[in-house]
Amino acid sequence: MVQTQNLVSILTARKPRPGRAPGPATQRRGLILMAERSFAMTRKEILTKSPLREVIPGEAEPCAPGTLGAVIARAGVGKTSVLAQIAINGLLDEKNVLHVSLNDPVRKVCLWYEEVFNHLAARYRFAQTVDLWETVLKNRFIMTFRAEGFSVPRLSERINDLTEQGVFYPQIVVMDGIPVDNRLEQTVAALSTLAAENNLCLWLSLRADKDDDMAATGWPKSLASLSSHFFLALKLAPANGKVIVSTLAPNQPQQNPDLTLDPATMLVVKA
Repeated sequence: MVQTQNLVSILTARKPRPGRAPGPATQRRGLILMAERSFAMTRKEILTKSPLREVIPGEAEPCAPGTLGAVIARAGVGKTSVLAQIAINGLLDEKNVLHVSLNDPVRKVCLWYEEVFNHLAARYRFAQTVDLWETVLKNRFIMTFRAEGFSVPRLSERINDLTEQGVFYPQIVVMDGIPVDNRLEQTVAALSTLAAENNLCLWLSLRADKDDDMAATGWPKSLASLSSHFFLALKLAPANGKVIVSTLAPNQPQQNPDLTLDPATMLVVKA
């Protein structure tokens, strides 16, 4: 009973008395809450204005858990930048994003994200860029593989290591640099199973050949057999000095929602 009374006395003593100005600790807590509200409003504003919302279903999520999305383009057109934008949308929506790279080291991936985020900050003119970036960065984890040593079982094993040790629990996975070879169909099928079994939203980049003919659905013929695995694909195609963003979905004709890549920033924008 004495311990309870002492605890009550301590808690009571910590309360600011009526009529007194709040102390430094209370002021700090107030500033933190104001900053969090400001960040929440900024995140919501960016997500609301994002052109990707016009082509990707859902309130803010880049895809439903357990499904695959793809970004398709020939080399050097902007696949990595679009993947980073999809990932940043997820981060701003407070989702845990795992970035898997088969081409670039961690440092280069970080630079991609920082550049894309800074372009977003300049485009939407939001303040406290550094502070906001630090708040979302805790939800990102980068994993790298050598392309020749990559396999879906290895990826699954490393994801399990992260979750079983309580290090990171991915909700969205973006993968860059999967080799387009004779094992591609097997790899995509395995990734589809991985996404379904782990309730993951998984996006990957697929490289199309420069001279690849188009199927009736708009998919490059070399990748058309994979289309049934994806709920949606974004195709980037140079045309008349622009990069046009089209949407491809299973059993549906190609759609062009008047989106392009800004050549200066590589951000998806309205044409």
